[in-house]
Amino acid sequence: MSQTPPKVGFISLGCPKALVDSEQIITQLRAEGYEIAPDYDGADMVVVNTCGFIDSAVEESLDAIGEALNENGKVIVTGCLGAKGDIVQQTHPQVLAVTGPHAAKEVMDAVHQHLPPEHDPFTSLIPPQGIKLTPQHYAYLKISEGCNHHCSFCIIPSMRGDLVSRPVGDVMQEAENLANAGVKELLVISQDTSAYGVDVKYRTGFWGGRPLKTRMTELASALSELDIWVRLHYVYPYPHVDEVIPLMAEGKILPYLDIPFQHASPRILKAMKRPGNIEGTLARIQNWREICPELVLRSTFIVGFPGETEDDFEQLLEFLNEAQLDRVGAFAYSNVEGARARNLPDHVPEEVKEERLQRFMELQAEISADKLRHRVGQTLEILIDESDGEQAIGRSYADAPEIDGLVMLEDAPGLQTGDMVSATIIEASEHDLWAEPN
Repeated sequence: MSQTPPKVGFISLGCPKALVDSEQIITQLRAEGYEIAPDYDGADMVVVNTCGFIDSAVEESLDAIGEALNENGKVIVTGCLGAKGDIVQQTHPQVLAVTGPHAAKEVMDAVHQHLPPEHDPFTSLIPPQGIKLTPQHYAYLKISEGCNHHCSFCIIPSMRGDLVSRPVGDVMQEAENLANAGVKELLVISQDTSAYGVDVKYRTGFWGGRPLKTRMTELASALSELDIWVRLHYVYPYPHVDEVIPLMAEGKILPYLDIPFQHASPRILKAMKRPGNIEGTLARIQNWREICPELVLRSTFIVGFPGETEDDFEQLLEFLNEAQLDRVGAFAYSNVEGARARNLPDHVPEEVKEERLQRFMELQAEISADKLRHRVGQTLEILIDESDGEQAIGRSYADAPEIDGLVMLEDAPGLQTGDMVSATIIEASEHDLWAEPN
C-alpha cells in the first residue's frame, strides 16, 4: 500500500440536511482509504457541497467553487446548486463533475475516476456512527429526503425530489450508534419531519427485534428510550403533530417544536400554497401550551412575498403578538429562479421588504426579551458547547445549536464540552441568558 493515501479536501455549505449528505460522503471516503485534507495545499482534490436555496446562497456557493478552483484546481461539485440546471458548468466550466444533492454514489464515482482509491482500505478505522462534522456531543439525524409539498416560493422539491422516508430500523440503528458514541443531543431533521412515513403508508419496520411504525410519533417515542435529548425540526403542522406534545409533557423528548409557519395572512398563505387557517393555528398553539407549559416554539417567516400589502404585513405582526413564539427567524422574499412565485404579480420593492423585515425583527426582539426575562430565577439543565476551564457557553432545551440563543456561565471551572450541568438563570438579554452552575 502507498505511503501517501490520496487526500480529499471538503467544503460543506448550506443547511443541516446538506451537512448530513457531507457526513455520508466523508464517511465513505474514509472507508475507502482516502484522507480528508484540512486545507487546499494538502488536498489532491476538493469536493464542494453547495446550497442553491436563495440567491445569496447561490452566490456563496459559486464563490466557494471559484476559490477551490483557484487554490487547488481539481474540484467536484455536489449539492442543491448542482440540481439547478447548468449554472455551475456555465460559471466554472473547469470543474471535474457536478451532481445534485443526496448523491453520495455519484460523488464517489467521480472521485474514483479522477483520484483512484488505494486497494487496501482500513475500514476498521471508521467508527460505527460514521464520520460527523458536528461536535461530538450533538448530531443531526436525517429521517427522510425530499418533500411532497410544492410551496410557491420553494425549489427544494425540484432539487431533492419527492418524499423518501428512510427505513425506521436504519434510523434507529444510526441513533443508537450515535448515543453509544457519546452524543448527548439528536436533532431530527428532514424537509418535512411530520410527513415521515407517508410515502410508505407508515409501514411497520423493526428495531431491536420489535415492530415499529414508520411514523413521527412512534419514532419520537422510540428515540426517547436512548435517554438523550431529542429535538424535532422542520415539523409541518399536520393534525397528528398534536400527538408528540404529550411526549414532551412527559419529558420523553425535548419540549421544543420547530414549525415553519411562513406567514399569517390567509391571502398570502394561499399564494404560498401553505395552510391558511391562522385562527386554528393560534388555538392549537394555546392547546399545546396547556398540555405542555414548558413548550418552546420556533418558527420562520418570509416578509415581502409578492402581493404582500401593508395590511397583510400587519396581520403577520398581529400573529406574532398573539402567538408569542419563543424563537423566530425571518428573511425577505428572494425571487429564486425556478420558483412559481416568480410569476406572481405585484412584487414588493426591495426597500419595502427590508423595512418590513426590520419592523418584524424589532417586534420579535421585544417578545424574545420579555420571554427570556421570565427565565431569570429558573433552574435549567445546560448542555455545554464550549469551555476554557473557567467560563463556559451552553444551551438549554429551549435552544438549538447555531440558530437559537446561548447560556453563558462565567464562573464555571472544570466544565468540559458535552457536560450537562444544572444552572440558575441570573440575567437575560434579547436572545441570550447568563447563569450560575448549581
